[in-house]
Amino acid sequence: MTATPSLLQELPPIYPGVAVRVINPNDTYYLFEGQVQRVTDDHAAVLFEGGNWDKLVTFRLSELEVVDKSRR
Repeated sequence: MTATPSLLQELPPIYPGVAVRVINPNDTYYLFEGQVQRVTDDHAAVLFEGGNWDKLVTFRLSELEVVDKSRR
């Protein structure tokens, strides 16, 4: 019998400083990319910056994916 890997083992870790993309198509910030500022329980606060504005928005971890900025 094999054990099913947990969700935490399958996904890259989300922690402060990591670049993430919003993957919830029903969200206003869908496909926006930002930087994680803090993580608590099942939520992460993500900072979006654009020109002369900054916005800090909280998302569920399931609504985010880690972005590999080294490939740009």
